Amino acid sequence: MSLPHDASRAERPSSADWRIMLGAGQGSAETALALGIELRLRDGRGANPWASRPQRTATARDVGKRSGEILLGIRPLERSAATGAWVQGTATWDAVRRSPTQYGRDRSRWFADLLSIARDTLLSGTAGDWLVADLIESGLFWGHLRAGAEVGIPLVATQKSTTVILADRAEIRATIGRDDAGGLLVRPDVMIDGREADPAGVRTIGHSGLYEVEQRGTTLRVTLAEVPISAPVHALLGAGAGVEVPAHDEAAFFRDAYPLLGRRIEVRPVGRVELPVLPAPRPVLELSFLRGDTVRYAFEWEYRGFGRVPFAPGGDAVRDAVAEEMLRDALQAVWMEQLGEDLTSEGSFHDVAAAEFVTRMVPALEAEGVTVSVSGRRKSYHELTGEPQITVSTVESSDPDWFDLGVLVKIDGRTIPFEPLFTALSKGRKKLLLVDGSYFSLNHRALDRLRELIDESGDLDEWETGPRISRYQTDLWEEFEDLADEAVPAVAWRAIADGLRRATSVPPVAVPSGITAELRPYQKEGLDWLAFLWSHRLGGILADDMGLGKTLQLLALIVHARESGEKRPFLAIVPTSVLATWRSEAERFAPALRVMLRGSTQGPPLDGSLREVDLVITTYAVARLDETEYAAVEWAGLILDEAQFVKNPATKLHRAVASFRADVTFAVTGTPMENSLSELWALLKLTAPGLFASARKFREHYIQPIEQGKVPENEEGGAYRQRRLEQLRRRIRPLLLRRTKELVAPDLPAKQEQILEVELSSSHRALYDVVLQRERQKVLGLLEDLDRNRFIVFRSLTLMRMLSLAPGLIDPEDAKIGSRKLDVLLERVIELQAEGHRALVFSQFTSFLDLAAARLDAAGIPYAHLDGSTRHRQKVVESFTSGEQPVFLISLKAGGFGLTLTEADYVFLLDPWWNPAAEAQAVDRTHRIGQDSQVFVYRMISTGTIEEKVLDLQRRKARLFTAVLDDEALFAQSLSADDIRGLFEG
Repeated sequence: MSLPHDASRAERPSSADWRIMLGAGQGSAETALALGIELRLRDGRGANPWASRPQRTATARDVGKRSGEILLGIRPLERSAATGAWVQGTATWDAVRRSPTQYGRDRSRWFADLLSIARDTLLSGTAGDWLVADLIESGLFWGHLRAGAEVGIPLVATQKSTTVILADRAEIRATIGRDDAGGLLVRPDVMIDGREADPAGVRTIGHSGLYEVEQRGTTLRVTLAEVPISAPVHALLGAGAGVEVPAHDEAAFFRDAYPLLGRRIEVRPVGRVELPVLPAPRPVLELSFLRGDTVRYAFEWEYRGFGRVPFAPGGDAVRDAVAEEMLRDALQAVWMEQLGEDLTSEGSFHDVAAAEFVTRMVPALEAEGVTVSVSGRRKSYHELTGEPQITVSTVESSDPDWFDLGVLVKIDGRTIPFEPLFTALSKGRKKLLLVDGSYFSLNHRALDRLRELIDESGDLDEWETGPRISRYQTDLWEEFEDLADEAVPAVAWRAIADGLRRATSVPPVAVPSGITAELRPYQKEGLDWLAFLWSHRLGGILADDMGLGKTLQLLALIVHARESGEKRPFLAIVPTSVLATWRSEAERFAPALRVMLRGSTQGPPLDGSLREVDLVITTYAVARLDETEYAAVEWAGLILDEAQFVKNPATKLHRAVASFRADVTFAVTGTPMENSLSELWALLKLTAPGLFASARKFREHYIQPIEQGKVPENEEGGAYRQRRLEQLRRRIRPLLLRRTKELVAPDLPAKQEQILEVELSSSHRALYDVVLQRERQKVLGLLEDLDRNRFIVFRSLTLMRMLSLAPGLIDPEDAKIGSRKLDVLLERVIELQAEGHRALVFSQFTSFLDLAAARLDAAGIPYAHLDGSTRHRQKVVESFTSGEQPVFLISLKAGGFGLTLTEADYVFLLDPWWNPAAEAQAVDRTHRIGQDSQVFVYRMISTGTIEEKVLDLQRRKARLFTAVLDDEALFAQSLSADDIRGLFEG
């Protein structure tokens, strides 16, 4: 039922005006608002700095007199309805924010928000008429000012003689010069909208901006600008004309204050002022030791004078992002090497992983300059690295088919508890951590056999009365004989060595007539010593420094033995990388020797033909693979060159070499001991098998007291260790000869140079020959018009030279072939590092230096790297000269001149250069005035490649290729077609 029209209207609410849809107050006239800006003067310093009302308005005269304190006041202004001028009227802070209808909702809200922004630091409660903008800290202030224009709120000066500008941009810098008294004067340098501002007229607004007061007669101009202002910059601006640093405070200023400024703004020197380098970040590792063998870690950066910041990249002005990235990359390399995974800024490790992290990773990080800070009770972990000593005994059980086993395992003299060891082996674990913090790898051959024994004896759950072994498993039993038992060869060796007791000195021998070289005095003494041991059928270790002619001394011994009536051949086992060097030196110094080269398992057979051979040269890889063949021959002597290859008696190679039958064995290495005395024992086991027959006794008598400080309870530690050390030296003295370069320096020329021939691998050779044939056909067809085709020819020559170094330089897909040159370089560098020498490594191909750097990284050898892309050249040089790295990789153009690097005494030239003078310049980086040590130069040549042709050209025409690498003339007229044909001749 519908209501009557009048009744219906009576029950409805009254209708509102349609203008409410336009927003509050839009339908009526509003009072316009502006933000009033006024310079205020506060005369006395005792006034409350947080007061919202400075004492009075500042005039141009006040600004000029610089009396009292000038502040920037802000407040709302309204437009006068009568005059149209901006006046204070009734527009107080409270009135504006509480009267949206009168002033407009958007403008009222804008002022309310501005008041909130200011109140964060200025005041609480009701605001006064004027707020001091100087004290507003919030950076929101500037965006809010710019937003005011969008709602119709201009910035207005309260005085007609003053104008107000909001700048688009500002920049704060600083200069440091000298004052008249010889001290420092630090001055701000402020740019506003591209013009230079007078620092005396600049004041800060909190730490987020500034305003400049310019006096022009009786008028003032106030310019506001947003710019971040750190605390030290704030203090500098507050000083106005600058900050004076007395001469006696200069060092303290640069140490403490300058970094605070220099990290935040640009600082430029003026006049005779040299600014120091800003403090670098230092990585800090926080280690927390928790219960249950758990270690938690976290990385941070520490800056001197600033404290610590997060490890993750950040935008804090104090931080040096580039330096942090470089350090982070170095730590990443260490982390990847040790753990095989990417570095994380924090994490934790448990059980064996925690022990390895503490004993391996933490020292490696400390070696990289990481500061370690520890919290919690630090547990001491210790890795047991010795060979497990296993004793197995059997007792007949009630079951006639089984024996009960008694198993005793010792590592480094530490008896391993039975239960955790067997549990770990049965569950296939890789390592075991004991309750005392000792841990060790279960990846040992002896423990592998023990694991098999466990598997064949049944599950651990069934071992209620201990493990058992079947009487039918006698083959397993033989694997666990006591390693300390005397062997027949050891007894025989000691019987021979008794002959030394009757000798009073090493008698001289004549240099064999079959040696064409003139032996230097120390080389002649080496021959006398080798011949003396040979006459007693005793081996030894020739441990001369690198570059003193160890190969020549051994060749002289072989010729001496042949001329003395020895008919059997000698066997020299060498690294693959020096196979060609041995052959060339034998041809050069002992041309009468009949040499057989066996560089692969398909080499000449070891049969009756050996009657016509004086010396067989083979590689360690071939010796291991053809162990049976070599063991079947009775050799006059066995020579182990670069004997560090056999320093581990647990390897198949060491066991293979030990099986070879020879009257004497000579180990040749400049580093008979790199990490532990156990390496020396491994070499003596091969060269003097009865000197220290028992590994266990050697550990107890020498390794434990000398290396580990373990001494009997009734002995004094220092004296006991010294006695053991002297005893060890006394026992090995007759069988080890070592001369350092410094020791024989008077007998050496100022500089020794040697061609180091490197033979390509089979796959490298095959690829090289294929490319050679292709490039040869192309180049020979272009030589008729060399001037026109010189760039194409040069490109082919460069390609072949790079291919001689490493196939990966030409085609990344061939990188897997590798580079024998880098193999040789790494072997030499490792030996030099162990001997305390330092080397310069030159190449004109920066890409090849990058490959060398990657190999050094993988081997954990620190190095410096200098090429044309290096930005901070002097810093790189200083990092090498200060002794941080043993190797300096240098490109020809970047380091062929202008450097003095007398800290190095070895030089490796990775590739022959067209200009011999360039090589001489490179060598002279270290061989120059100030060099106290002998300099050894190795020119590495890939045999059978274009590098040999380049070397020949150097010898025949020293100036032939002067312009080949010159930027202005790649090929000079002196380079003939015949010369280039010679490069491609077979």
